[in-house]
Amino acid sequence: MNTDTATAGILRRPYLLATVGACALVFLSAFESLAVTTIMPLVSRDLHGASLYALAFAGPLATGVIGMVGAGNWSDRRGPAAPLYASVALFVLGLLIAGTAGTMEILVLGRLVQGLGGGAMTVALYVLVARVYPPALHPKIFAAFAASWVVPSLVGPFAAGVVAQLSSWHWVFLGVVGLVVPALLMVVPAVRGLHPEPAAEPVPWAFGRMGWAALAALAVLGLNLSAEVPGFGGVMAVVALVLAVVALRPLVPRGTLTARRGLPSVIVVRGLASAAFFGAEVYLPYLLTDRYAFMPTFAGLTLTGAALAWAGASAIQGRMGARLVNALAVRIGAALVLVAIGLAFVTAALSLSPAIAVGGWILAGGGMGLMYPRLSVMTLALSTPDNQGFNSAAMSISDSLGGALSLAATGLVFAAFAGSPFAAVFALTGVIAVVGVVIAPRVAARSGSSGARDGQPQLCRHP
Repeated sequence: MNTDTATAGILRRPYLLATVGACALVFLSAFESLAVTTIMPLVSRDLHGASLYALAFAGPLATGVIGMVGAGNWSDRRGPAAPLYASVALFVLGLLIAGTAGTMEILVLGRLVQGLGGGAMTVALYVLVARVYPPALHPKIFAAFAASWVVPSLVGPFAAGVVAQLSSWHWVFLGVVGLVVPALLMVVPAVRGLHPEPAAEPVPWAFGRMGWAALAALAVLGLNLSAEVPGFGGVMAVVALVLAVVALRPLVPRGTLTARRGLPSVIVVRGLASAAFFGAEVYLPYLLTDRYAFMPTFAGLTLTGAALAWAGASAIQGRMGARLVNALAVRIGAALVLVAIGLAFVTAALSLSPAIAVGGWILAGGGMGLMYPRLSVMTLALSTPDNQGFNSAAMSISDSLGGALSLAATGLVFAAFAGSPFAAVFALTGVIAVVGVVIAPRVAARSGSSGARDGQPQLCRHP
């Protein structure tokens, strides 16, 4: 690859089509996520499904783990094109099921299918980035992914609230389906010319890892449903947590569960950030609509501010490039998320003005915008063509499983602390954020160690 090609911008040839197509799919996922989070309190009330509220969010994250493992293995074997097409098809099917649901159980089923496709799509896109773009452009393309949240964050929550109030929440799901066709049409030229890179050794089908992924998903679902089992709910919750940890080990690099320096800690911090941020965020619109009588349209503005801050901070880190050390960006981001959750906690615990929680959540979005692109960059920098799919899947699994377990736990806490459920939820996610702040410095290997220094490539073999 010559110097001109390596330094070309992501919106110049030969990267233009890949950038447009990938960002269109990120846009689709972002719009759906923000819109559904906005309307879910209304959906839960309409379908009498308060007991399944947390599962409606945790479920797709859990099944997404299966999709991630499958797509990662498939991408390592054949490249990201076929997994990307299959994942989009599953994503659409899930939206159709949820959009036509008449009960909360059917809606959750649709969300499970949707999560399977969404998880696979995330990994396929990461492998696409690794195969199409040179490492020097990775910060810019991940910043572009974050920027693809800007328009959805501006119109998604507000539009979802308006549609739900004036028509029906069903059309929020069904309307997203209409975005799939143009997104897919744009991504087809980007992946048509991709061919599998020759691996040092043939990559077999990882049926064992897929089985572990399925076990992890079942553990998360069991944890969510443990509160519905009288007498044995506590035992079921403990067993589910143990199974989730056991199932996670074969799906991530060695040393992940002990937060070893370098790539293992990158994977851990990604999961902790997801657990803290998303575990708290899904309850913010709920808090505003339940305690402060916000309409869904305005409750969704909380998500808008955070998403804009996420995109803005991501763009800033992309422009700074190597001037902002990866480990420092991660440490600052983790601290901002902790501060934001602390503000949400005091708002709920002391019945303060909702403006404190809403304004604070902008800090959380900024923190995630600093962390997420750099964690993605570090994951690819510490990978080789043989394990780009595995490591990308591991990062996404940690992301998804962290959020899913957090949502399952917050659902149990929300039900157990009837007197102050929102404060209890933010207290739990705050503890998770503290752990993230403590581990964040470990994403960089020690100077002079055999591992990679911050941002330098390193072999990370499959476990």
